[in-house]
Amino acid sequence: MIPRQLFNADHEEFRQNLRRFLDAEVLPRHAAWEEQGFVDRDIWQRAGELGFLCTNMPENYGGSGVDRKFSTIVLEELASTNASGIGWPLHSDIVAPYLLRYGSEQLKQAWLPKMAAGTAITAIAMSEPGTGSDLQAIQTTAIEDGDDYIVNGSKIFITNGYNSDMVVVALKVGDKARGAKNVSLLVIEANRPGFSKGKPLKKIGMKAQDTCELFFDNVRVPKSNIVGEVGAGFSMLMQELAWERLLIAITSVANAEAMLDVTIEYTRERQAFGRSVSSFQNTRFKLAEMKTELQIARVFVDRCVELEVKGELQVDAAAAAKYWCSDLQGKVLDQCLQLHGGYGFMQEYPIARAFIDARAQRIYGGTNEIMKEIISRTI
Repeated sequence: MIPRQLFNADHEEFRQNLRRFLDAEVLPRHAAWEEQGFVDRDIWQRAGELGFLCTNMPENYGGSGVDRKFSTIVLEELASTNASGIGWPLHSDIVAPYLLRYGSEQLKQAWLPKMAAGTAITAIAMSEPGTGSDLQAIQTTAIEDGDDYIVNGSKIFITNGYNSDMVVVALKVGDKARGAKNVSLLVIEANRPGFSKGKPLKKIGMKAQDTCELFFDNVRVPKSNIVGEVGAGFSMLMQELAWERLLIAITSVANAEAMLDVTIEYTRERQAFGRSVSSFQNTRFKLAEMKTELQIARVFVDRCVELEVKGELQVDAAAAAKYWCSDLQGKVLDQCLQLHGGYGFMQEYPIARAFIDARAQRIYGGTNEIMKEIISRTI
């Protein structure tokens, strides 16, 4: 209805290259990754070789130095192809920015080039078994011991955790009862004694995505691994969470658009009572409703991306995009599955996999109820 104006020719060339890579090297292996619960490490290195990781990181750290519109393309292509097991966005667009913006030069040199190359896989650990979205209540602690910290605690629902070589951990330095005031971010290498990982968690969807628990039992970490300043972790997390939430909005719309296209084609081919399913008024009206709602969401999300590239995206706008678009994704996929009839319940059909995978969109990045709380504070 309304042509997109977000991308130029360079962006579209990047998109075509990425789609060819996904079609040739990722999608044929995705079912096997779903069985094992994580993506093989070699695909990370291949993505790094082709320039699909950490695209907006400066060239001197191994990135391409381009804007976040390129990140948007990666998100959209992964979402539209149902490649839900790939954890590149968290690695490239959440972990890397924390190091780039707040990390010491030592940490940047140690990790960013390897992250861009795909030879190191990273994660960020915020959620804990008893805290959920309440970052102020985290219980993982770092106690000073000379030039080191001694870390104890655990994290849960950590994307890329099982394959991780390094994790940026949200914890409290010293007194864990001080709320947000002493939340800090600490780089912890996966090979440190006392750092262990649980097996990939068994999820109802996104089965190929590496998600696990992490445990810290008297893990000794040098103080030089602190990201930014001690006690500044909460403010850093808040500054970056707007982009993280926009990532979810981007993937929500892209996946729903792709599944609507699949459904339109299916209803044209599927026969019922001697005519195509698409010829029934109920089908036409449902498709029209979904197309309209997704078009409205698309315009809003594209505008949010433009603001993000300019550094002007507001926290409440990102929260609105995350909650509205992920809710809409769930609604659209439910209707698309219904239009597939019994075949929509079969896992070999893309709509079935998308329907199951999408449920997490309303939970991670802060639940949609939390998004409404954030928006309400600005009213």
